Amino acid sequence: MFCFVILFHTNLKHYSTTNLNQFSSSNFTLLCLIIEITITNMAQPEVEMSELEELQTKKLWHQLTLKLLAYVKDTNVQKKVDLLSFYNKFIQPIESKMNSFALVEIVSYVIPFIKEPKEAVTFLETLEPKVKDKVEALIFAKVLKGEILLDKLKNQQDCLVVITDVDKLLSDLDEISPVHSRYYLLASHLYRIQGKHTEYYRTCLKYLGAIDLSTISQPDQIRNAFLLGLAALLSDDIYNLGELLMHPILDSLTNTTNYWLVELLNAFNTGDITKFAKMKPQWASIPDIAVQEHKLRQKISLLCLMEMTFKRQAKNRCLSFQEIALETQLSLEQIEMLVMKALSLGLVKGKIDQVSEGVYLEWVQPRVMNKTPISGMIGRLDTWCSEVKNMQYRMQDEAQDFLKV
Repeated sequence: MFCFVILFHTNLKHYSTTNLNQFSSSNFTLLCLIIEITITNMAQPEVEMSELEELQTKKLWHQLTLKLLAYVKDTNVQKKVDLLSFYNKFIQPIESKMNSFALVEIVSYVIPFIKEPKEAVTFLETLEPKVKDKVEALIFAKVLKGEILLDKLKNQQDCLVVITDVDKLLSDLDEISPVHSRYYLLASHLYRIQGKHTEYYRTCLKYLGAIDLSTISQPDQIRNAFLLGLAALLSDDIYNLGELLMHPILDSLTNTTNYWLVELLNAFNTGDITKFAKMKPQWASIPDIAVQEHKLRQKISLLCLMEMTFKRQAKNRCLSFQEIALETQLSLEQIEMLVMKALSLGLVKGKIDQVSEGVYLEWVQPRVMNKTPISGMIGRLDTWCSEVKNMQYRMQDEAQDFLKV
């Protein structure tokens, strides 16, 4: 069975920084021997168990931990061995000798063998005090419990408690670890079920940032990209779509029937209301979007106003209601409320002149930009530099009269 060491090299990275220095030459020789035996398929299940027992007798806890981890990961073992019984008889007595994170990782493969979800939750709650000294291991155990509460018991309230607790523990970690991706995945799953678009969007982006995209299957990438796009559109607080549009996860939608969503996101990002209207046959086929048509129309109008403000020169940001109405394709009566909405959301800053029916906008919320708006900024900077130079020459010419006096 039992390719302990075929999997050993894939997990060495979890322990190398803390344990490699402890490997003596004899231990290294032993590992090489195990690899050779495994590859040649000379080892039998009885031999493997005897090796585990031998390592336990010699108190080689690190080597034993690696072997146990490879053992429970083996799909053949999972089919033939009751890992729960194996855990209770062999692993439980030596829990205190094992690396805490590795222990929880082993438990993650044992949990499916516990038939009752409530018993699995109790099992993990019993484990938590044993690994509390290592934050990563404690977080891992809590996330496993949260997954059972949400997926098996459908207990959203208790799962939210777990997520809140884990969020506090994550602040004690100095860098991204393997538990971050598990936590963000759990949290995003909960927020998606609850229909919290903003929370789902932000958490799912963190999940994608904490994991190598190549480790996610293509169907899951497509699913995540589609759900992220929907969340970005339906969220009441997300107006910076540039971050998502530049994320490689959207590449998974290329050459699929849902690529129109990327085009729709681009239309929102630039405030292109005409394109939004033309694409109605596509987005109206999605019930979640169709029922929110009014809200989406208001959102793209706000983004259109932001784009108008961004494109204007700093000295020419006085927009008339007529100009805004023309760009947003709204009636004049709706423009004042639109501007007030943008001001209240902090998307822009400025003043409304009701007498002249205009608005002076002095600031627009920063956004992640692609090459097109950046090239526009370069053009404006070039114009500004030219104006500064002209002012410099003018001051030099006019200063001569003062110097003569």
